[in-house]
This record gives sequence, C-alpha cells and structure tokens, in this order.
Amino acid sequence: MFPTFSVLLFSLLFLLNLATNAAMGTELRPGFYSQSCPDAELVVRDVIKKAMTREPRSAASVMRLQFHDCFVNGCDASLLLDDTPEMIGEKLGLSNINSLRSFEVLDEAKAALEAVCPGVVSCADIVIMAARDAVVLTGGPNWEVKLGRLDSLTARIEDSDNIMPSPRANASYLIDLFSKFNLSVKDLVALSGSHSIGKGRCFSIMFRLYNQSGTGRPDPAIEPRFREKLDKLCPLNVDQNVTGDLDATPEVFDNQYFKDLASGRGFLNSDQTLYTFPQTRPYVMLFKDDQKLFFDAFVEGMIKMGDLQSGRPGEIRRNCRVVNSRLVNILLESPRNR
Repeated sequence: MFPTFSVLLFSLLFLLNLATNAAMGTELRPGFYSQSCPDAELVVRDVIKKAMTREPRSAASVMRLQFHDCFVNGCDASLLLDDTPEMIGEKLGLSNINSLRSFEVLDEAKAALEAVCPGVVSCADIVIMAARDAVVLTGGPNWEVKLGRLDSLTARIEDSDNIMPSPRANASYLIDLFSKFNLSVKDLVALSGSHSIGKGRCFSIMFRLYNQSGTGRPDPAIEPRFREKLDKLCPLNVDQNVTGDLDATPEVFDNQYFKDLASGRGFLNSDQTLYTFPQTRPYVMLFKDDQKLFFDAFVEGMIKMGDLQSGRPGEIRRNCRVVNSRLVNILLESPRNR
C-alpha cells in the first residue's frame, strides 16, 4: 500500500521545517521562546525534577551533556545523535562511551515539548536548559539562559575524540584546551566545579592508584586515608564501571569539591591537579573559601560555554536522536505505513 495522506503531509511538513530552519539565524537571547513556546523552560524543569526523583544521579549526568556537546563544534546537540549506517556519532567517543548517561531524560523533555509546541524548541536548547536546571535543583545557582540554537545535521566520532579530554589530563593540558575556546583559567577551575555533583568510574582512576606515570607507584597527591577508601572501592580486580563520589556531597551543588581538592581528596587526576598546578591553585583556594564567588564564576563560565557556536546550517529536530530527513524515511519505511 502507498503511504497514507496524513503520513505524506507529515513528511512534507518535516521537510519544510528542515529547509526553513537551515536558513534561520542563530542569534542567542534570553526569552527566545517567550512567544512561540512560553512554557518551554517550565516544561524542561519539570522533566528534570521528575528524573531526579527517580534517580538523583541523573542531575549530574544531564549537566555533563552540555560540556560534552558544546566543546565539540559548539552547542548543537550533535552529541545526541544516534549512529546510522552512514555515520558514527559522538556517543562512542573515547570520553563518552560507558560514561555519559541520561540521554533518555532529554528524550522525555523533547517529547513533552513536542506535545505542546511541535517543531519549535531545539534539542540544543534543551541541553542548555536541562544543565541549568540540574544545577538549580541540586542547590546551585540559577541564571537566565540564552536560547535560539539550531540542531546539527550530522556528528562525527573523530570530532569528539580530537577535543574531549581524558580523565588523565592535567591542569596544564586543560588550560591549553580551554584557551582554544576563549575560556580563561578562572573559567576552567569554576567549570571543573561541575564535579560538585555526580560520580566517576574506577576506570578513570586506576592509573592513579596503581601505575602513576608508569612507575608502579600511586599518585602521591592522594591523601592517605582517601587512598585507603579508593583502594577498597577500586581494587585491581574491580569491575571498572564501579563508581565513586566525585566529592563528599555528591548530590548537593556546593563548594565542597574545592575543599576536597585542597585536602588531597580529588577523585580524578584532572581535578586534583587543579590544586597542585600553580596557575589554577589560587582559584581553587578562592572558591574553597567563598561559595558565592564560585557560583558567580560558574554561571559566567556556563554562559560563555553556551555561546560556543559553529555557524553551520542546522534545524529543529523533532527527535533528538535523529535528523529530520532520516526521521521522514523511518516513518515512510514503517510497515504500518506501507
């Protein structure tokens, strides 16, 4: 059978949406959806709140998605695209596979928005709103997000692997990386405070515990009692997907992370070296002693990161995992539409 008229019409609307949005500008501003979808931010926050009720860890997982999306060709939701026969996307990147979580939470937010404002709110903007909400709902600062992004039309695993840092990275490497995006040393340390919530895998710290720099000796920066705790959590024969808290208050967004670094209790190498490296240590000390200063710097860094844009053509995806043109084909190929 031929596709029904409704399916053909729906497909045509998708294609028109694709063509229209590819030509749209990408000027970002607060209140971008105030006319087209006035409840957009409330809808997203409600979804994040419900997800956190089911699993508190989802807040940290959702927040991390902004970092892993925005650093790779700007904030365009390329990270959310599933692989296709023609494309290996970013989810399988070295810094993402077996690490990033809660993609289904953004699916829920997108579905909720499509129900009230179909084809209006981009997945890229959902990532930004959800990250902000995850911070707020765990006790962190609130801020006005700039919106109006487009969703990318493609993704490449190479783009992620060429940019995203390893947990083994040190502060010197991170300073160089952040500078490429016009993010300062202060931005780096403040944004690293995102590890105020969440967990990390044993996989990320085994080299610190058992083979630091290939010497066979543990990382001397680890405080002895914390080292004992990590030894119990991550023995040599452990399932390396076992997780540990990134700071002493993993469900509360606060400045405990910086207090832990100053005590030699940073979970990741990329965290602890912020305290041992001369350029970053002063900011660790500032944020350790002044939570408001940390919150202000964190908000500034998140806004700057959210401004990263590639300038490439885009669209408003109707499904965050699939570009619209492919979604049309999936609908037309569905057996019930034949």
